[in-house]
Amino acid sequence: MAGALMLLLSAAAIAAPAVPLERKTVSLALANELASAAIASCRATGREAVVAVVDRGGNLVALQRGDDVGPHNTLAAQRKAFTALSTKTSTSTLADRAASDPTSRNLVTVPELLLLRGGQPLSVAGDVIGAIGVAGAGGAPNDDRCASEANSKVLPASKPRS
Repeated sequence: MAGALMLLLSAAAIAAPAVPLERKTVSLALANELASAAIASCRATGREAVVAVVDRGGNLVALQRGDDVGPHNTLAAQRKAFTALSTKTSTSTLADRAASDPTSRNLVTVPELLLLRGGQPLSVAGDVIGAIGVAGAGGAPNDDRCASEANSKVLPASKPRS
């Protein structure tokens, strides 16, 4: 009986028509607007930063670098954005979990992930369409604030998952 049910379910899956998926993602215009808003947020407190915005596939769409920001921050911003996208979670939440939860601590061993504050997923209508990462603004809390303010300003209905 179970075999017949599996065969029936398999046949139903094969019979479904193959159609292209339609998904929202970050455009170049949106990425630049987010990056500019994050740079402006940092500058409002006298800080410079690097901002990276990735699309839903983790591809870098926009990168803006403030004046005199250390070169290591370019990669850090991109990795924060990738981490937020990949996990659909803010990097501040991930950092807190890694510090307090032994089962989450292993995330620090994944080389592509960077568990420092400053990365946030970008959501539209509940779907993660990309992410923003900020680095070099004088510490993780500043990075996180600049990313959060840009996200709230440009995508006001967006609420990153915790």
